[in-house]
Amino acid sequence: MAQYFEVHPENPQQRFLKQAAQIINAGGIGAIPTDSSYAFVCRLDDKNAAESLRRIRGIDDKHHLTLLCRDLSELASYARVDNSQYRLLKLATPGPFTFILEATKEVPRRLSHPSRRTIGLRVPAHRVTQDLLALLGQPLLATTLIAPGETEPMNDAREIADRFDRLLQVIVDAGACPLEPTTVIDLTGEAAQIIRLGRGDPVTLGLAID
Repeated sequence: MAQYFEVHPENPQQRFLKQAAQIINAGGIGAIPTDSSYAFVCRLDDKNAAESLRRIRGIDDKHHLTLLCRDLSELASYARVDNSQYRLLKLATPGPFTFILEATKEVPRRLSHPSRRTIGLRVPAHRVTQDLLALLGQPLLATTLIAPGETEPMNDAREIADRFDRLLQVIVDAGACPLEPTTVIDLTGEAAQIIRLGRGDPVTLGLAID
């Protein structure tokens, strides 16, 4: 049965977040809010937790998982970033953008794309997510909280609890999320390529929308 913590979205109770961070740090799978939707999360370096996360979500190892990072300095530890990429990332973070970047050796091979050695990274603009990342001191491995067989994310923490209570170890309820996916931008080629248009506006980054 999952531990359930109800917190304020802009001024979350730190005692609850500390307990949630301890559960995740011990290998637990969590459901947490972000600036796009709720997400399944686990520790980056826990192989068993990552495999459980994929099973719960109903995805295989070819599905890109995302690293939720606290800031750009943390992101740079897990991806190779040149000066032009860094300037773009600085404009976009924190915010509802996911960037596909070349993974460094710090990223376990099983977590990167099996043929391209790339990883999706983002810095979310949500107080609860940011506070959890600060308490953990490392990125979280994440995937959008979509139930197997469904196409839309779940957005009600109580419904998430009803559906996944026996599969998760912790649920953090901070109310409804915007329920709009991040904009995904691939930075591994010569020019930035918009893979998915979502909540983040590429125009604010100087990128044209085809």
